[in-house]
Amino acid sequence: MLNRVTNLTMSVAAQRTLQTQQSKLAQLQEKATTLEKISRPSDDPTATGEALQTRARMAANAQYGRNIEDGGRWLTASDSALGEANNVLNKIRDLTIQAGNGALNKTAKDAIAIQLDGLNQDLLSIANTKHLGRNIFAGSSDAAAAFGSADPSTFNGTPGSTVARRISADQTVRVDADGAKIFGEGATSVFTLVSGMANALRAGTDISAKLKDVDTVLNNVINGRAEIGTQQVRLERAGSVNTDLEATLDAQKMGIEKLDLGSVIMDLKLQETNYQVALAATARVLQPTLMDFLR
Repeated sequence: MLNRVTNLTMSVAAQRTLQTQQSKLAQLQEKATTLEKISRPSDDPTATGEALQTRARMAANAQYGRNIEDGGRWLTASDSALGEANNVLNKIRDLTIQAGNGALNKTAKDAIAIQLDGLNQDLLSIANTKHLGRNIFAGSSDAAAAFGSADPSTFNGTPGSTVARRISADQTVRVDADGAKIFGEGATSVFTLVSGMANALRAGTDISAKLKDVDTVLNNVINGRAEIGTQQVRLERAGSVNTDLEATLDAQKMGIEKLDLGSVIMDLKLQETNYQVALAATARVLQPTLMDFLR
């Protein structure tokens, strides 16, 4: 059975084909202008989901990068403070050895005691170092100072607390130092030790036996710097991984969302040709009829 094909049927089919080709041409022109694969979610729901997941990973990775930078600044501040503490303690150690000289008179010993008092204040100031308004030797405590100025000095930090930064989905790094472990607490603190040494000198007592205690504190400071160095290495390694992942995610995002300019131009030229062919075919199908001349 043959279907009847009228001029109207041919006209409608030609127009439908022309509109389809014109729509495709408009879409390619838009893509050539923006180079966006996905103008709206309906263009490719699967790619849209992948793009959203990639963007979420990029945002998280960027936050980890900021955490790494902030953690690095914390560790640098801690290392610098402990470096200063190391220098002060070495001076205290030298004075302790000097004070052991039995030939020193009371005036000389009093002079050493005054120096010890000054160095003790410097040490207390170092132990109360802050970074961005936070004590770097007091854990998560928000106290005005990590160590009180009274004798014996009180440690105001929160026992067992730390300041940490998340550097990846499953890794955190401690960025502060344990003030209680390094400087001691209360009657066993280095501040009480040095203060007692100064008072002993004024009383004419030999302080040579305290040299061992000074060395113990020096070792605590050195060990504290070593721990900080270890954390700095971890942060540097994490920073490299973070930078590499950022480049990988950016390339992945571009692959999902962006079009290749050369490919788009080629498709656009091909579609322009198809559109011109459709126009020519439509012009032949929609020939003038006798009714056109009678209007």
